[in-house]
Amino acid sequence: MERPANMNPRIIEALYGEGLVLSDEVRAMFSFTDHGDRSPEDEARIALSCEALRTTTRMMHAVAWLLNHRAYFRGEISEFQLRRYGKLQSDFPPADPDRLALLSPTVCELIGATERFYARLSRLDRGWRDNVPMQVPAIRRLRDRLSGMVG
Repeated sequence: MERPANMNPRIIEALYGEGLVLSDEVRAMFSFTDHGDRSPEDEARIALSCEALRTTTRMMHAVAWLLNHRAYFRGEISEFQLRRYGKLQSDFPPADPDRLALLSPTVCELIGATERFYARLSRLDRGWRDNVPMQVPAIRRLRDRLSGMVG
């Protein structure tokens, strides 16, 4: 498998636009208006509510990650801040297959699209973090400098 491309402002802006469109589709889908073929049964309503919450949360995490990277490329936050606070949750839970079975194909397709989008961001985040060599912690560098002055 190829290593992910380095992140740059163009990639982040393109993903941000895609994320906003997808987020808007999620908002429209889960506005709890009539879904046509949705079952009136309580179990189906609970499944829809649970997956709506999971899907909107997934997209909020994705957009927040993209906003942090946009801020970094605009010089609004440092790389240190981005690395510390801009990490994407790698173990975000996927949709529950049993619940998906109760939902309409249209809802399931949208949920799948958000999962694929999030997976793309996850791969990009991991690739970016893995390509940067680990730096010696600041406290260790300070100790090394102090020991050099004393010795």
